[in-house]
Order: sequence, then structure tokens, then C-alpha cells
Amino acid sequence: MKKELLVLLVLLGVFLAIGCTDNGSEVTNETGTPVSAETGISEQEPETIMVSAAASLTEAFTDMESRFETENPGTDVSLNFAGSGNLRAQIEGGAPVDVFASADEKNMDILANKSLIDNSTREDFAQNSLVLIAPATSDFNITGLEDLADSQVERIAIGNPETVPVGKYTRTALTEAGLLNKTENKFILAEDVKQVLTYVERGEVDAGFVYMTDAKTAEPGTIKVVTNVSVSTPVTYPIAVVSSSENKESAQEFVDFVTGEEGQEILQEYGFTPK
Repeated sequence: MKKELLVLLVLLGVFLAIGCTDNGSEVTNETGTPVSAETGISEQEPETIMVSAAASLTEAFTDMESRFETENPGTDVSLNFAGSGNLRAQIEGGAPVDVFASADEKNMDILANKSLIDNSTREDFAQNSLVLIAPATSDFNITGLEDLADSQVERIAIGNPETVPVGKYTRTALTEAGLLNKTENKFILAEDVKQVLTYVERGEVDAGFVYMTDAKTAEPGTIKVVTNVSVSTPVTYPIAVVSSSENKESAQEFVDFVTGEEGQEILQEYGFTPK
């Protein structure tokens, strides 16, 4: 009887010890990092980096996000897309951004002059081209820039030149072609290049200016590319780590991914000209 009682007491002690471990003790590795009791694998939360990128990079960077996170499981990428000028203003206002990718050099230069980016990390990573597009169902025979001066063409969508690089490139191209005075009263200003594309897709305007990469993302059968538009300043995309970033190592790893072989292949898949 005493032997049976002793066995029961030993078993009870074992069960109590297991219960204490399961209900509150934290299992850590030799560095003190919490790990799974079953696998021993670190349970540390991934580090999040905020990447603010020009709207024209939406499809390419969304693809990159997935592949980068697969290769870097300790880092979570949060993407923020808008016109480059608006993104630059957000950084100037103190937004917690780690990486900035612009559709022009001007907005990056402004941040560099204010020491708001780490200049040593800055690199041009892609180029694009400007195109004139029109609704696929348009009744107007628009074949080139000169046709935009026709009185029948009443609405032309362009990015706001003050904040959207594609709008700046458009205004410059029309000025150099001697057509700005004949067309600027027809401008419908958009917040970014994607909004220009949407206006044309829906037939809400007679024509619009977007990047070739954006034209390729249009809903099938909604637009037609009229012509490539010559620009005196190349449509170049720079990228850099933001000076105020608290995650500079991970931010630099993302920049390296974009400028590296895999990132460049992805950009080429979406119609960009790699660096």
C-alpha cells in the first residue's frame, strides 16, 4: 500500500511540473530570444520596413515584396504608393519611412539637399518611357501630339506637374513641341499616373499621358497607345534609405534586392529598362 502511494505521489509531481511549464514559463535560447518549446525555432516578431514608392512601381514592387519576404523571413515589407512629390512631402513631414523610390531625380534631390536620405545608399535602378494614350473606343483620330490641339479634343489627363513626375515630363514635352499654350486649358490633373490611366480606361477623357509600364497594365480593350513621347530628361528612378530610418540594415537589404539581379529581372518583366 505504501509503495502504491509513493508511486502516485511521484506521478502527481511530474504532472504538476509539466503543467507549470506549459502555463507560464517562457522557453528561450542561449541569447534569451523566445523560441518554440516544440521546435526550438525563434518566435521573434519580424521587423517591418516602410517602403514609399512611386505609383508606377505598384505592380513591380508588389511582386518584389513577396519574393523579398520569402528570402528574408525576418523582415516584413509595408508598401506605400503615391505620386513621388506627395511621398517626398510625407518624408519631409516626418513620416516613418525607411526606403524611398522616386520616379524622378528632382524629388530625391530635394530630400538629399535636406539630408533626409542617406546619400551613400542612393542608386538609380530603372528607366521608363512616356506615352500618349487614348480610349480604345475614341471617335477622334489622334495619331500624335499635334492632334491634341484640335478643338474636338477637350479633355487631356496628365499628372499634376507640381507633385507627379509623369505630369512634369508631360508638360516639358508639350512645351518643347510648342503645344503647351494650345493644350493646357484642356488638362485634367490627376494625383498620380494610375489615376490618369483610370480616366482614359473609363473614357472620361479624350487622351492622357502615362508611362509605358502603366499602359501595359490597362484593362484589355480599354486603351490604345498612340505614340511614344520624346523627353529631353530621361525618366529615371532613384532609390535610397531614408536618414531617419530605425531599420537601416533591413532597408539597405531591400535596396540591394531592388538593384540586384533578381530585382532587375522583375523590373524588366514589368516593362522597365533595368539600370
